[in-house]
Amino acid sequence: MDSGRRAGQCRVVVGVSGSLGSLAALHRAVAEARRTDAEVLAVLAWLPVGGEYGHRRAPCPPLMAVWREAAAARLNVALDDAFGGAPTGVRLSTVLIRGDSGPALVQTADRDGDLLVVGSGSGSMLARGLRRSVSAYCVKHADCPVLAVPKPPLHRELTAFRRRRLLHLPTEPAPSR
Repeated sequence: MDSGRRAGQCRVVVGVSGSLGSLAALHRAVAEARRTDAEVLAVLAWLPVGGEYGHRRAPCPPLMAVWREAAAARLNVALDDAFGGAPTGVRLSTVLIRGDSGPALVQTADRDGDLLVVGSGSGSMLARGLRRSVSAYCVKHADCPVLAVPKPPLHRELTAFRRRRLLHLPTEPAPSR
């Protein structure tokens, strides 16, 4: 067994944003870490409001500190939402990275034996047109294996419900005869 794959030295790097997809990825990452005795590295990438360009044009260190604290709070809320705090029976570290999600995750998952776990993201054409897919970026650029976790069934059901409400269609199932 090579040095990067010894038990306890492997890492499962997981992208966390607080979305249902990232919570599903977080659960899968913890399951993989338990199975392989690896450490979980939960990563939340964040950008200043207005992006890096806006920050360079009008830098404001006090606002930057507020945005970093908001990102840390979002990561803690995601862990609380997923597990009610830190998961038991697994080593967990959290990392905040200022930058775009895809490149931040690929740069973090840089060791031999790393596994990168991401949510599969939004499948809508509008979302794909507005933002590039983090999972597609990671699959294309990562040097380690990437596990793209599909959306949980609840997410699909909520999306279908919202779509039916938007189109003013009945949201309750038709009574059976």
